[in-house]
Amino acid sequence: MDYLSIRVEPGEPGRLIVRLPYTPERLAKIKTVPGRRWHSLDKYWSVPDDPEALAGLSALFAGDHLELPGSSPAPAPGSALDKVRAAVRARRFSPHTETAYVGWTRRFLESAAGPLESLGEDDVARFLSSLTEAHVSASTQNQAFNALLFAFEHGLGRKLERIEGVVRAKRTERLPVVLTKEEVRAVLGRMRGAPRLMATLLYGSGLRLMECCRLRVKDLDWGMNQLVVRSGKGGKDRYTTLPSGLREPLRTHLEKVQRQHRDDLTKGLGHVELPGALARKYPNADKEWGWQWVFPATSHYTDKETGLQRRHHLHESVLQRAFREARITAGIIKPAGCHALRHSFATHLMEDGYDIRTIQELLGHADVSTTMIYTHVLNRGGRGVQSPADRLGLGGPP
Repeated sequence: MDYLSIRVEPGEPGRLIVRLPYTPERLAKIKTVPGRRWHSLDKYWSVPDDPEALAGLSALFAGDHLELPGSSPAPAPGSALDKVRAAVRARRFSPHTETAYVGWTRRFLESAAGPLESLGEDDVARFLSSLTEAHVSASTQNQAFNALLFAFEHGLGRKLERIEGVVRAKRTERLPVVLTKEEVRAVLGRMRGAPRLMATLLYGSGLRLMECCRLRVKDLDWGMNQLVVRSGKGGKDRYTTLPSGLREPLRTHLEKVQRQHRDDLTKGLGHVELPGALARKYPNADKEWGWQWVFPATSHYTDKETGLQRRHHLHESVLQRAFREARITAGIIKPAGCHALRHSFATHLMEDGYDIRTIQELLGHADVSTTMIYTHVLNRGGRGVQSPADRLGLGGPP
């Protein structure tokens, strides 16, 4: 099966899970299916389990490889996937890394003929070559490469030897997308509510998107005017600045969140997910105010393992959509996403004269060479060079 196949499989009673590799066209199609539902935590769609829905899917995705329940299923990869998942968790990799590694292993097994034990270097080479033919980015191909190396070593217990005909894709060196101070002001001025607070924290504290989403009430240090980023990229904690201008807006926001939390408690709710084994060590901590999300979701979900109804943090797509709409409304054509606010934070600090080691610590970079990419502002690039056309006065009307 092609790694871009669309798989339909049984889900909860009365529903079918649709695993849909993303393209804008496929997204537009699935949104036309009556009764469809997006499961943001598990990253899949579901549709009603009835013949009409199946017929609709078959018609919509007639040009794709659509694998329906009972139609030539791929070899069951559960055992190997479970081993890969367990190995990722044993090394305490991030949830995103787990999703990526297990996902690439599943796609590889579905595209190959046979179980993982019977596969080898030639099969991996063919799979990676198919990614090259599909014109995926260098980072995507390298991620797949790393995932399969990990899967064979820790899922099967043997390392892959040299894979003939496949080389590591070279990543393109690109400068970060940076907004000017005026552009930042224009975008943030067009945002409202929690997304505006979150975007201002991305810019004012240099947070990554998920670091902002996962902030808990106890992570805000009002006395020291700083906040703590817990388990950031690479599993590292760090301190960064809390913008003084956000103190009052954040306090007002948290008063509303606390009222919502009290209402949840009166209804027998108020639980949040805790990291590691803290839920077993401190059984009531998941209802304490300090552990609540700074930016909670508007609804609850049911945890599969415990059966508890919990409140998740606000989904990152809420902020991403709000930022994109504000950028477009502001007339900014730079291809800037939320991460551009973090780039702008570092760049503007460097322009203001802060040393690179301070900026490195605030950003949480393990190596100063990563932070050095922002030194392009010191060299000034094209901004610091007078064009020879200006010297000749060639800027007049034709």
